[in-house]
Amino acid sequence: MKIRILSILALFGLALSSCDVDQTREAELPEVSVDVDTEAGQMPAFDVDWADVDVTTTTKMVEVPKVRVVMEEEAIEVPVIDVQWPDEYGDAEERTLVVEADVDQEADLNIEEVYTTGDRIIVLAGLEKDGEMLDGETMRVSDQVVVNAPDVDVRYYIVGDRPEGMYNSRYKYISDRSAVESMLKNGKVIYSVAK
Repeated sequence: MKIRILSILALFGLALSSCDVDQTREAELPEVSVDVDTEAGQMPAFDVDWADVDVTTTTKMVEVPKVRVVMEEEAIEVPVIDVQWPDEYGDAEERTLVVEADVDQEADLNIEEVYTTGDRIIVLAGLEKDGEMLDGETMRVSDQVVVNAPDVDVRYYIVGDRPEGMYNSRYKYISDRSAVESMLKNGKVIYSVAK
């Protein structure tokens, strides 16, 4: 019986191997049109027990940089400018006009001119950095004048390079006096240092 089955299989295989098959057309899948109504699904939710986090503080000894500024009282001569203002500007009172800068090398900061345009005071100062570097430290240089003036707007201009790390927006640094020349042409000089 085994021999018969093997013989039939052998004949069938021989018949298939002797066939020549040629494809006469391409296969094509059927077109399917489906209208489906769907509802929004839902993602699974999980409860996860994780580590409890508490934030507290503790005291540690660390090295931090300290900058010491030593302020000493010293008697200096301060110019006093006495201006007779027109009545329309109101009462004048004593006002101190101060310019200052924190520099990393020896420098001089001097108020050179003070102008008025009537409703504004313009202070021009010069910053000259011409000394030795201070090895990572800074020092404050300043100058001041006293003027009797009504409550008017005061603008400060410093001719020179803005010191590194200086963020005081009270003073505007300019490269030279010509940057404010148009403002000064209608102004009156009320203070000037002889050069």
